[in-house]
Amino acid sequence: MTKRVFLIVLDSFGIGELPDAENYGDKGSNTLKAVSRSEKFNLASLKKLGLFNIDGVDVCEKEKAPLANFCRIAEKSKGKDTTTGHWEIAGIITEKPFPTYPDGFPIEITEKLENETGRGILCNKPYSGTKLLLDYGEEHIKTGKLIVYTSADSVLQIAAHEDVVPVEKLYEYCKIARKIMTGKHSVGRIIARPFTGAYPEFTRTSRRHDFSLVPPKDTMCDILCKNNIDVIGVGKIFDIFAGKGIQKTFPTKNNDDGMEKIKELQNEDFNGLAFINLVDFDMVYGHRNDVDGYAGALTKFDEFIGGFIEDMRNEDVLIITADHGCDPSTESTDHSREYIPLLIYGKELKNGVNLGTRMTFSDIGRAVLDLFSLKGDICGESFLHLIK
Repeated sequence: MTKRVFLIVLDSFGIGELPDAENYGDKGSNTLKAVSRSEKFNLASLKKLGLFNIDGVDVCEKEKAPLANFCRIAEKSKGKDTTTGHWEIAGIITEKPFPTYPDGFPIEITEKLENETGRGILCNKPYSGTKLLLDYGEEHIKTGKLIVYTSADSVLQIAAHEDVVPVEKLYEYCKIARKIMTGKHSVGRIIARPFTGAYPEFTRTSRRHDFSLVPPKDTMCDILCKNNIDVIGVGKIFDIFAGKGIQKTFPTKNNDDGMEKIKELQNEDFNGLAFINLVDFDMVYGHRNDVDGYAGALTKFDEFIGGFIEDMRNEDVLIITADHGCDPSTESTDHSREYIPLLIYGKELKNGVNLGTRMTFSDIGRAVLDLFSLKGDICGESFLHLIK
């Protein structure tokens, strides 16, 4: 009987464009294929699990006897961002896309933000997070104005130098923005983006914080909690769900810190779900179009997961997946509308079963509930009966 599930989301690790990718400006996107061309790409452990056996994946040699069960999954929600992806994994399909602001935020929003924070605003348009600091960092330091910007995703981001706006004060401003962005302006996330340094060597710090919408109904996490099953969030999971259904949280500074937290949890006794997000693939490499960096980070994770598998207990289940794509080889620095991979392995499960193409990320949430013999009102269809 399953006792511990480790659900690891490789943030942005898409494996090929969805049929509707063109509607999102993402025709031809394939994050896996892009990074597979790098000399730093070496995924021996994920190959062994069956990553390259997934339908539609045409990079690298397939494994003759995959250790895990595998498939690709399409996103049913309208969107391609972190909140939409994680919520769908946990059982909520977003029918109406969160609002985006390709022309910046309207004056009724910016005026409220200025009035309630007592600070002026710079930028107010979609912008690359790293280029933003070069273009607005000095003016922000001189004037104390907040750098407010967005992206192709449903986000309002506020960047501020830690010497100008202390981090806790920046968080307060983001909470104000969260209260302002309601109704038709209910963006998926308000993101605090603290940075340090001097021009031109500004550096974003690890004290980023996301202020998400509260999920509109119960998710996989809530159902587990209500049945006295542990739910532990690692990385930005707590933020993505606004704390709803997450009993314990371990924020992380980067992928290395996240993998260290996973290892610590593997050595602990708990009965439930460890829900993990490794954000560097997206934040540090995907959005910066750094193909080699992305490939190197995947290789490092691959080395980690090889050791993790060796130390798994009989009743453990490992699930590796993603939440969207972010092809670092395209001109765009935004997320891409792609299939996500699913690898599921446990010593008490079958292995090598090709689960084909699933039609919603929510099948993952259903399968997790199934592993603990639970039912609940979430979307999706479990695939556990095919591999048990």
